[in-house]
Amino acid sequence: MAAVIGIRHEDKYLMERRTPITPSHAKKLMASHGLQVVAQTSPKRVFTDHEYLDAGARVEKDLRDCPVIFGVKEIPIEAFEHNKTYVFFSHVIKGQPYNMPMLKAMMEKGVNLIDYECIADDQNKRLIFFGKYAGLAGMINSLWSMGQRLKALGHGDNPFLGVKQSQHYGSLREAREAVSAVGRQIAEKGLPKELQPFTIGFTGYGNVSIGAQEIANLLPSREITPRQLLELKKDNSLPGNVIHKVVFKEEDLSRRKDGAAFELQDYYKNPNLYENDFEQYIPHLTILMNCMYWDDRYPRIVTKDYLEKLFRGGQPKLTVIGDVTCDPDGSIECTHKGTAIEDPVFVYNPDTRKPAMGFAGHGILVMAVDILPSELPFDASMSFADALFPFVPAIAGANYDAGFENLDLPPAIKKALILHKGKLTPAFEYISHHL
Repeated sequence: MAAVIGIRHEDKYLMERRTPITPSHAKKLMASHGLQVVAQTSPKRVFTDHEYLDAGARVEKDLRDCPVIFGVKEIPIEAFEHNKTYVFFSHVIKGQPYNMPMLKAMMEKGVNLIDYECIADDQNKRLIFFGKYAGLAGMINSLWSMGQRLKALGHGDNPFLGVKQSQHYGSLREAREAVSAVGRQIAEKGLPKELQPFTIGFTGYGNVSIGAQEIANLLPSREITPRQLLELKKDNSLPGNVIHKVVFKEEDLSRRKDGAAFELQDYYKNPNLYENDFEQYIPHLTILMNCMYWDDRYPRIVTKDYLEKLFRGGQPKLTVIGDVTCDPDGSIECTHKGTAIEDPVFVYNPDTRKPAMGFAGHGILVMAVDILPSELPFDASMSFADALFPFVPAIAGANYDAGFENLDLPPAIKKALILHKGKLTPAFEYISHHL
């Protein structure tokens, strides 16, 4: 009998339109691997129910007949069914408190949980991700936010008004064309004097940062080092039609508390020995794109205390923070929560330490959309499904009744199996401390 897989309707966010398996990929899975595919009906998914039907899949109200279910974001507790296998971004590997009830429910129902975030090769390089699209959409949104924030500050004629929020473009290609047009305008007419030198800083150099830089490179840009950033203001010969971009690595963000030399592996092993070294660069940035991995073992890069001090001298150069990382109260401390696509930005007031949604008000504008890739749902879903496709038959066909050691799964997938029959697998037993 052919294995049956289900594709969930995403219900965590109103504007979540992505899918892990597109109609064209479903068609290939059925034709090449003999799988049966059931798509849960969805009025908002970027691919319509009719497209799945045309591909040969079934469309049903629920997925009760599917022993293996693929989704994108977290699943409501009441939706889990006993002994099934779920594949999605669970956001539990840091012991995230808000998802521990979900994890407990999955354990009680004896399910298997495979997390995309943990699917990695022998060098622990992630194989299936939306990260690049988070960076792409995040940079588009941050340029749009820049235009709207400058307008709110009295600069009604600025080139960034030519950029829209990512969700309003029909495709990534259309968004690129719009940013490129703004780039040509900057190259030909230059930037307003009060915005020069215009600088964009990127924390991190992984897939998210690569995506963000790809959009920034559509503007006339010149890459400089962090040290060169500190000297920019003193250089009066700078052209006014160029964006200066700088990528910050770990050694630019933190320093040893005892003054010893920075060593990357030591930083990873002993983050408690390090402190913030990024504040020296913040006053020289116009836009900060936060694209790095972070957890609470590491120093924050922008604190509320620092922002309060920065604003004592008036409105600083730093105008927009694109917090693609989006860790609530995390590396950007004033990001209290992820924002929704339909209400994407707030202005953080460093005096009151409170946010006000929208573009107006005293403080720093923060764009922290929690599901940025969903603003480019077609392109993001196609790319993700391409990466996931080779693993689907093995996930669908595995005998999960076997003991963990005897499970016949590709190594990259077995590495990502957080729960097996409701129990934490050896690599993830540490999560029990958070339960």
